[in-house]
Amino acid sequence: MNRNLLGALALTVLGLLAWQLRWVLLILFGAVTLGVALDVPTTLLMRRFRLGRPPALLLVLALLMGVGIALSQVLLPELAEQVGQLRLLAPEVAKRLAELGRNVDWLPNLNTELESFGRWERLQPLGGQLLGLAGGAANSTVQLLLMALLAVLFCLDPTSHRRLLIALTPSFWRGRMAALLDRCREALGGWLAGMTLSAFTVFLLTWAGLAILRVPLALLSGLICGLLTFVPTIGPTAATLLPLAVALLVSPARVLQVLVLRLILQNAEAFLLTPLLLRRTVNLLPTVALMAQLSLGALLGLPGVLLALPLVVVLQVFCEQVLVRDVMDRWT
Repeated sequence: MNRNLLGALALTVLGLLAWQLRWVLLILFGAVTLGVALDVPTTLLMRRFRLGRPPALLLVLALLMGVGIALSQVLLPELAEQVGQLRLLAPEVAKRLAELGRNVDWLPNLNTELESFGRWERLQPLGGQLLGLAGGAANSTVQLLLMALLAVLFCLDPTSHRRLLIALTPSFWRGRMAALLDRCREALGGWLAGMTLSAFTVFLLTWAGLAILRVPLALLSGLICGLLTFVPTIGPTAATLLPLAVALLVSPARVLQVLVLRLILQNAEAFLLTPLLLRRTVNLLPTVALMAQLSLGALLGLPGVLLALPLVVVLQVFCEQVLVRDVMDRWT
């Protein structure tokens, strides 16, 4: 009885400590996720060209920087121009929505709210919010830099960190722990690689489709749609709002065309492309993914939403390998 009580007390203390250190743990898991993302091409270069880990990692970082600089030189001027256009088009979009609101009986206050949005007394409280947003952005930048540094350190010497985790487990379970870590790394690396290819494909197809339809801000809309592919279920739906709002400035028919385009791409990505890319790694149920995003989003905000799916990938492997095989299958 005393042993059970001490065990319950220890779990309670560990739970409270984990909650107090939740942001540290979140940064740590984000660093592990980025480290796995770097380890996938690093390991590929090591096997293909027989390089050591430090030179291979340095080559991967150099390639990423080179690709980033090249893309910024090609896309950044147009992207900056479209961001400026978005600032100019936002009032026009609000005006067009207000005009539509006059014709909808169940939205009697939409017109008034949208027209009053640009008044000075409505904009004054935004000053304090912008200051808070600037402080939050600075804090997030520091956290991202720390996360990136930890990711590079993890990728530079994963064997030592793996050995440390195995040493912290009981001796009779260390072989099982080693296999579990390998399976988690394989699943997380495969998921990241598949989602990256899927997001890049969505970006290109959305950009091309909107450009063909002559919708303004095609590059910006395509980039947002591609990035939000990493947030399944919620992200693609939210990303569709920008091209729909901009298409409203062209014509109602263009809105319908953009909606059809996004529905085709979204369903093709969700039911064809992503399952094809992830068929050998891990298959996440949409309900589990959505509940994880909602739960971690409510607890940790936007960082929780972004890291919800990688965490679910790891937890699913843990449940399959430990909870199901080692506990439930042996429970007679």
